[in-house]
Amino acid sequence: MMDRVTRLFALWTVLGVTWAWFMPDHFIWVADGRFAPFGQPLISVMLGVIMLGMGITLSFDDFRRVLAMPSQVLAGVVLQFTIMPLAGFAVAWAFGLEAGLAVGLILVACCPGGTASNVVCYLARANVALSVTMTMVSTLVAIVMTPLLTGWLAGVFIEIDRWNLFRGMMTVVLLPVIVGVLMNRYLPRVTKAASAVSPVISVLFVVLIVAAIIARSKPLIEAHANILLAAVFTLHAAGFGLGYVLSRLLGLSEASARTISVEVGMQNSGLGASLASTPAFMRQFANPLQAALAPVPAAISAVLHVLIGSFLASLWSRRPGHDTAVVPPEATVEA
Repeated sequence: MMDRVTRLFALWTVLGVTWAWFMPDHFIWVADGRFAPFGQPLISVMLGVIMLGMGITLSFDDFRRVLAMPSQVLAGVVLQFTIMPLAGFAVAWAFGLEAGLAVGLILVACCPGGTASNVVCYLARANVALSVTMTMVSTLVAIVMTPLLTGWLAGVFIEIDRWNLFRGMMTVVLLPVIVGVLMNRYLPRVTKAASAVSPVISVLFVVLIVAAIIARSKPLIEAHANILLAAVFTLHAAGFGLGYVLSRLLGLSEASARTISVEVGMQNSGLGASLASTPAFMRQFANPLQAALAPVPAAISAVLHVLIGSFLASLWSRRPGHDTAVVPPEATVEA
């Protein structure tokens, strides 16, 4: 039952966004809410729970898996942090996006792959083991690379506080993942119980985060809908397409190329939305209107990348890859 719910992640995302669009008041509380005990934005706390869910699925053996496929993992991570950031900058420049939209698009392009990609890879008959490993590695690498690349590329539009982004990555990504890994190692019974429900909680929280951004930003989305949808679609289409083509040119198998295509094309949009929604990040904009635009590309990204990924999975599922993994993904699902 739980597995079936997580596989329908794309459907829940579309339904959640549609609900938020027509009834925004039902989700504004998520966008504006704070977690009372610590006074932290509710969106950031939800993302931390999602990353904790990812951490409890990992063991120290998972880190050793990197050594079993070093060239594929290296190729995938390098493509992840070159194709998408450069494509994000190129799309923002080519479409002449306003500063807020441009920075938000580049930020989500510099985020790591989301683990919804693990489900898509399974459905696409790709290499699930490589997908889970790439998600893990890109998430850890992103703690440094996301602030650096965002500061470099988005710095063309506004001055980016890299140190603030790095602190955010440490708080909502690294710390929960480490706690989750340690729980898996030293509290196996608790972890086993939590693992049974964490994928569904992650799906729920991601849908809430994306829906909240849509609800809060509805007037801005209406004002920029055409160019925003075109820009975000172009970004993800470039990620999926170039990820596949370059992987094949590097001599990787069909299944591995599919995996890298999905990993590169599907970003952790929840992380992008969370980072762009923090007060510290929004204060970097001189114009409050541009600050309000920054989280919007990540919310649109969460919808479009799962739709594109699901479409590709339906095509690829009819043609098995040569080294397709046959085990279902066990990682937490996130956008």
